[in-house]
Amino acid sequence: MINIVLLEPEIPGNTGNIGRTCTAVGASLHLIEPLGFRLTEKYLKRAGMDYWDRLDVHRWKDLEDFMAHHAGANIYYVTTKGKQLYTDVAYEPDCYLMFGRESSGIPETILTAHKEACVRIPMADGERSLNLSNAAAIVTYEVLRQWGFPGLQTEGKPLKTTQW
Repeated sequence: MINIVLLEPEIPGNTGNIGRTCTAVGASLHLIEPLGFRLTEKYLKRAGMDYWDRLDVHRWKDLEDFMAHHAGANIYYVTTKGKQLYTDVAYEPDCYLMFGRESSGIPETILTAHKEACVRIPMADGERSLNLSNAAAIVTYEVLRQWGFPGLQTEGKPLKTTQW
């Protein structure tokens, strides 16, 4: 199972979109407080639509609380400051993908302590970052691709034939 971790997310729409992605792929969502919104906000629910009640979501009071409960876990820190590409990692089962705040990312003290586990998504030179929910989807689907999309429907429904 994939675990997506949002460290102090600020924008409810992004969190709602990521929650919807988690539901679609069977991932768990971990929210590390403080959150920049309430989980009852309409923008969160609008982005998550009717998926939110099926979401496996966990809340942690702060980063220390999360880390204490996940000692020894394989955590990958998605950051523009990473040296290796997200596609260059062989992701283990039950790994965690951590994403930072929309305005500032993951604090450098955390990144420095885990340099070998930092990954990046390539972007054009001079660009600051991708949208958080897009970045989460990109990396999540790479992990799933490597694993062969376990438990996911990989074939579309047959097209209806029509005559013109």
